Amino acid sequence: MAVAVAAFGSPAYAANPYTPASACNDEFGGSWTQVSDGHRSIIADDGADLGDVYLMYNSTTGYNCVTMLKTKYAGTGSSIKASIKVDEEGTARDWHSDNGFYKYYAAVQRYGKGMCIQYWASTLYGGFWQGNGRDSWGNCI
Repeated sequence: MAVAVAAFGSPAYAANPYTPASACNDEFGGSWTQVSDGHRSIIADDGADLGDVYLMYNSTTGYNCVTMLKTKYAGTGSSIKASIKVDEEGTARDWHSDNGFYKYYAAVQRYGKGMCIQYWASTLYGGFWQGNGRDSWGNCI
């Protein structure tokens, strides 16, 4: 006599097919490299690995790209946000963001040659925004 056993658990999610460079290229074109101190993992309060935030640079154009790549729920739409602040002399130095209901990543770019950068990303998880990044000035290229 054969007995069928069904395993129940959390649904399987796709692996994220994007790299930080391919996400920035997909959105903005060009060639991107990760900058020093340009990566943070987003870990939820309960220890779940939610994704990663990256600061990328395009030396040809002088633009920076911040991308949040999803780990948890990759392939399924959920609320995520990627943000960048550039230390532009004489400006308000506001955060610029890409936020939405995305399957794999959020990405935002700003011109930043010769300027300092802050970056941050977050995702809605368990009813709360969980995030990480660098909220001090750095990568002054």
